[in-house]
Amino acid sequence: MPHYVGLTFAFIALISWGFGDFFIQQTTRVVGSWKALFFIGIVGLLGLFPFVKDDLASLNIHNILLLGVLGVIVVFAALFDFEALREGKIAIVEPILGLELPITVGLSLALANESLSRTQLVLIAFVFIGIILAITEHRTHLHYHKRIFEKGVILAGVGAIGMALTNFLVGVSSQSISPLITIWFAHSLLAVVCGIYLIYKKEFRNLISDVRNYPKPIIGQSILDNVAWVSFAKATTYIPISIATTITESYIALAVLLGLFVNREKLKTHQVIGITLAIIGVITLSYFS
Repeated sequence: MPHYVGLTFAFIALISWGFGDFFIQQTTRVVGSWKALFFIGIVGLLGLFPFVKDDLASLNIHNILLLGVLGVIVVFAALFDFEALREGKIAIVEPILGLELPITVGLSLALANESLSRTQLVLIAFVFIGIILAITEHRTHLHYHKRIFEKGVILAGVGAIGMALTNFLVGVSSQSISPLITIWFAHSLLAVVCGIYLIYKKEFRNLISDVRNYPKPIIGQSILDNVAWVSFAKATTYIPISIATTITESYIALAVLLGLFVNREKLKTHQVIGITLAIIGVITLSYFS
């Protein structure tokens, strides 16, 4: 039964991130990356506080250190991701950001003493290949060695490592402390850092008018991203971090599908193959988990 609960939370995170990406994209376009991150952080800070306030006093120095490291990595990983997408071409950058999946799995196996069967490893590889195919607009963009000097590629590589570390540390912190405290702490630090930056840039006073002008994308991204992270954190307390990450990372394929139906985007043959591989891989992996 615990495995079914973990898988349920993982699929909730998958769906929340899949739909949330649409709102995040809209929000960053109208108010900028720093404000988008601040809104996500402040909703996590205020929304989760009632559920964690009674447990904060029980945190020890080791817990605070772990959460502090996680918070710093969350801030830097998010900024590298956003800057990579801002500077580079999405079609070039996104497949590199997808490398967070195998890096997270590697960290989980090496540092968290997780063990996966040969079948599970093969299925994770299928899901990863499917995700890369699904988010790669042109086949030539799969030639990683030919685009090492493209704008945004280095940032995307660092971002992928940062997000992998985030996934891993969220899982470890959730297992040893609490899923809700983990996400609350990380998003609170995100809100504080982004808030200080916005005050420095004299943009903080515009936040209320931004919400009034663009309520749907801002509220949508802020709620869905927090739901997704809390669900992912909860999932890692029932199933291995590597399995939870593989399932939730497939939100990228869902986002591509949403683009097909909502934005009437046309998919290439290799993208259809990728989405199919990812969906079949996730469903089969869930069965074997």
